[in-house]
Amino acid sequence: MAKEIKAVKKIPTRQCIGCKEMKAKKDMLRIIKTDDGIELDASGRKNGRGAYICKNKECLKLAIKTKGLERSFKTKVDDNLFDELEKEFEQFE
Repeated sequence: MAKEIKAVKKIPTRQCIGCKEMKAKKDMLRIIKTDDGIELDASGRKNGRGAYICKNKECLKLAIKTKGLERSFKTKVDDNLFDELEKEFEQFE
């Protein structure tokens, strides 16, 4: 008799721009760069260059300190944007 082999579903992982840990994509928030600027992508499906961050403020603070967003998007990030991201981030904690 033939032995059945079950397919193992691969879980996509992404690296946090704050703590640099690899985690499951669904456990992280996506920040995107579009023509309109940089914004939080709660759905994870918007068009644009994406960077991922853990769902805690410590990683956001670390990403700001180490300039993780600026490195990911290869552009200068305005300080006002960090304030906006912190406010939006509070919804997910």
